[in-house]
Amino acid sequence: MARTKSAAKQARASLRRQAHNKSIKSRLHTLETKVDAAVKSQKAEEAVPAIRQFTSALDKAAKVGLVHRNTASRKKARMAASLKAMAPAAS
Repeated sequence: MARTKSAAKQARASLRRQAHNKSIKSRLHTLETKVDAAVKSQKAEEAVPAIRQFTSALDKAAKVGLVHRNTASRKKARMAASLKAMAPAAS
């Protein structure tokens, strides 16, 4: 339990930030699942916008430090590679 007013306020702010960060990470996981599903089902018309959304969300999360920038870069590269590998198979 917080002993001072400032510690109590900091604890409340921490809980707010935790909830906000959790919602962003949850959205990232959802978008990643959407991309994986589109790539596995070989649906390029669904995969391209899904990857665009996922990339944008990752960049925003990395910008504020929620996800490490190298992690974001790695995930984006792997998604792009999976889309590229899917292209010849779909044609």
